[in-house]
Amino acid sequence: MSQENIHSIDNNSTCINNSNQKESVMGNIKYLLVGVLFGIVFVKAEIISWFRIQEMFTLQSFHMYGVIGTAVAVGALSVFMIKKFNIKTIAGEKIIIAEKKFTKGHIYGGLLFGFGWAMTGACPGPLFAHLGAGFTVAIIVIISAIAGTWTYGYFQDKLPH
Repeated sequence: MSQENIHSIDNNSTCINNSNQKESVMGNIKYLLVGVLFGIVFVKAEIISWFRIQEMFTLQSFHMYGVIGTAVAVGALSVFMIKKFNIKTIAGEKIIIAEKKFTKGHIYGGLLFGFGWAMTGACPGPLFAHLGAGFTVAIIVIISAIAGTWTYGYFQDKLPH
């Protein structure tokens, strides 16, 4: 975002002018369309299927492990290429991938995530695909995910990191 599109306000916050707001709305529509396409792929690939997730947790099928493994491989390759070739964003900004220290909080968080995934049959990623596919019970899981996120944010300073 260029400096001429940002106007300073007395309380040190920033305001974006109308032309940038229009660009932002158009950008969000692009993201919405990509999200809808991604959701359709999730539904067609049966990634949101409770039965596929159950098969994964009971070690009866390779389907979900293949999907997750492919995602990990693509992610690792992407990060390698970004670092190796110094790839920049579309706006020309440098991509900075911060190093993260492993803590016991990662174990606790991973266990909570896995238990929630196993109990609901829904990873947070495809929750809206569930809703879009007509599984209205997903609203309960979405509200629970938002409540969990809010609770973590509220107690973040008191949790082990």
